[in-house]
Amino acid sequence: MTSPDNVLDKDGVRLTVEDAIATVTLTNPDKRNAQSPALWRALTEAGRSLPGSVRVVVLRGEGKSFSAGLDRQAFTPEGFDGEPSFLDLARGGDAELDAAIAEYQDAFTWWRRNDLITIAAVQGHAIGAGFQLALACDLRVVAEDVQFAMRETSLGLVPDLTGTHPLVGLVGYARALEICVTGRFIGAAEAVGAGLANLSVPADELDGAVRDLAGALLAAPRDAVIETKALLSGASVRTLDDQRTAERAAQGRRLRDLAGLSD
Repeated sequence: MTSPDNVLDKDGVRLTVEDAIATVTLTNPDKRNAQSPALWRALTEAGRSLPGSVRVVVLRGEGKSFSAGLDRQAFTPEGFDGEPSFLDLARGGDAELDAAIAEYQDAFTWWRRNDLITIAAVQGHAIGAGFQLALACDLRVVAEDVQFAMRETSLGLVPDLTGTHPLVGLVGYARALEICVTGRFIGAAEAVGAGLANLSVPADELDGAVRDLAGALLAAPRDAVIETKALLSGASVRTLDDQRTAERAAQGRRLRDLAGLSD
């Protein structure tokens, strides 16, 4: 292993790369890694800054909480320095408001790229936008003190940072509805049992467990992993016949590649 290279460090986000593993760290523990538009832009930039050699991305938060969600300063009249407040955005036109939310969502979408496997290492609070950021990743390893909650509906809002799709996919419509509307907390045992988390470990073992998982994910050939992720991620929207067709096409590509016949 080489020493990690610091690729980006701004607005509460640090990206480091060590061989085939990148780590994205939320770096504002004093505010429990509360999120802001500047942080979302930095997350989007982190995704665009990944070297092509990266195969696994680990997302983590410094301090006791993964992310306590949106910084409430966004709802004050003054908002953030140099940023329109959410109240200002609400007073603007529909197109401008839609474009602003779409830009925020970009920070939550690149984690699903087929050429990456992404792991959220989650401890303490992961609330609202923090919960949705964890849901943006392919896999979640949680500390035993984790507390997930989707609080947007309780505040008169909706989860709009791409979290509703993976939540329904993981736990089903009825449980997702109950989680969102009640805004209740979900601990580690329930998260693992419901499929929200792959593994729960003591807090002091979280980093080690994630390193072990990342190493295991790197064991398989990269192209086979990319094809497998694409098959699995698209399975829910394909018919059985379409999935069979996709499997045949993917396997054909793999066999030709192994035989040295690929383009």
